[in-house]
Amino acid sequence: MRKLYTLVFSMILIMGFAINSIAQDQGDTTAKLTSGKWVNHADGYIPNPIGESKTTVKRYKTIEFKKDNTFTMDSIKQRFTGHWVLNGTNLTMTFNPKKVTHLHKNTDPNSGSNAYVTTSEVLQIAERNAKIEGDFLNFGNPVLDSEHNSSAVVGLKNFYEFTGFANVTGGNLLMVLIGLVFIFLAIRYDYEPLLLIPIGTGIIIGNIPMFQAVDFNLKLGIYEPGSVMNILYSGVVNGWYPPLIFLGIGAMTDFSSLISNPRLMVLGAAAQVGIFATFLGALWLGFAPPEAGAIGIIGGADGPTAIFLSSKLANGMNVMANGETVKNLIGPIAIAAYSYMALVPVIQPPIINLLTTKKERKIKMKPPRAVTRLEKIIFPIVGLLLTAYISPTALPLLGMLFFGNLLKESTVTNRLADTASNALINTITILLGVTVGASTQADVFLTADSIMIFGLGAASFIVATAGGVIFAKIMNFFSPKDRPINPMIGAAGVSAVPDSARVVQNMGLQNDPSNHLLMHAMAPNVSGVIGSAVGAGILLSFLM
Repeated sequence: MRKLYTLVFSMILIMGFAINSIAQDQGDTTAKLTSGKWVNHADGYIPNPIGESKTTVKRYKTIEFKKDNTFTMDSIKQRFTGHWVLNGTNLTMTFNPKKVTHLHKNTDPNSGSNAYVTTSEVLQIAERNAKIEGDFLNFGNPVLDSEHNSSAVVGLKNFYEFTGFANVTGGNLLMVLIGLVFIFLAIRYDYEPLLLIPIGTGIIIGNIPMFQAVDFNLKLGIYEPGSVMNILYSGVVNGWYPPLIFLGIGAMTDFSSLISNPRLMVLGAAAQVGIFATFLGALWLGFAPPEAGAIGIIGGADGPTAIFLSSKLANGMNVMANGETVKNLIGPIAIAAYSYMALVPVIQPPIINLLTTKKERKIKMKPPRAVTRLEKIIFPIVGLLLTAYISPTALPLLGMLFFGNLLKESTVTNRLADTASNALINTITILLGVTVGASTQADVFLTADSIMIFGLGAASFIVATAGGVIFAKIMNFFSPKDRPINPMIGAAGVSAVPDSARVVQNMGLQNDPSNHLLMHAMAPNVSGVIGSAVGAGILLSFLM
């Protein structure tokens, strides 16, 4: 009997030690589970803020287990909560229902809003079971498996995830290099510094790598509604900046050379052949008609007009008859237009030399006659009525152009003309350049379409220059012998004011130091501004 009591007592003692050991192990496991955080770095997110990317990037997802048997799973974009139960080293996680808000790109051009369109759903994540194995939480799925880290280490990992080092791509680095090249060309060679420095800086700003994800908005990137850059970019997307630029151009422009020799106006029209040739080329390459129309305007060598038309036709919002949404080509078109405008002194001279003889380049033209103040006042009024009736859709550009010129020529609104030609146009140029540059975010800009647009832009500039020169040769052939036309001024028909006219002036002096062609070249140059705006209005009428 005594042996039986001893045996029972021994069994009870062993069971007590076992239970105490199990309880201690359970307590140790619970303590480990609830200390620090558990990190997963296998699951991914779509980095493109407008949701068009198909690739995913790894992110840090953290789970924090609390001693009250609740947990929080933070996946950066969303935070989920629930309850946990631990049985030995086996863990069961039960999630609470979570209302999730999805952010969608606003594709309604008539909404008047640049904000996200939102939808919501109640998400119920299924119960998850895992096993604690050392420093690992094994869910049986590599995408979900997590590693134990201290809170400090997790904090550092989350910090790293939001740095540029964690989010940089090869495309970002390439675009930053392009931005630096723009700035170098502007400073070293004085190529349109007022345009290339803001654009180059904008390219760098737009390609600073930052954390971006679908359904997540830090309000930093230019394509994230609510960000400062996005608000400023609204002036490009909605076409506010180009008319204000035209107001300043009008207030700075002297139309005297055109008024004194109106026949030269046709050279500005002839150079616009580049617009329609590029339009046909873009259609041949497979672009939709509205997209091709926006690309075609690069041939006018007029950055504000290119931005205005692309904001109407290729804005990524308009829906075509076949139900497809047009591509957002504002960035590539604007960069191409301004790039070729800056390269006017490089592109045009070889074309002019190829299409003219040395004898033609030495032709001297009669000095333009003096223009009266009344003529200068009447011209913007008549010009506005005539061009607006021909192409009413170009009214935002032409109306502001002639209004600005009237402020200048009336001489009674000098304060307004001075503001338009200095403070206003300088401010808008800064905002336009920086935001257009920033819109070249690598994942949006570096596409096959951008490469084709730059190729078409180069071809259109060549065709426009050649068209103006060839038409000037034809005009010279039929002109009276006492009123010859130097064919070089036809190249100034592109609306890169006043760079094209300066190119003609410099080439004239190179061939004959006494041959000054600047005032003559300004006539087709300023008519090219009008011609490109009219061309944009015509395309807009047919393709909108």
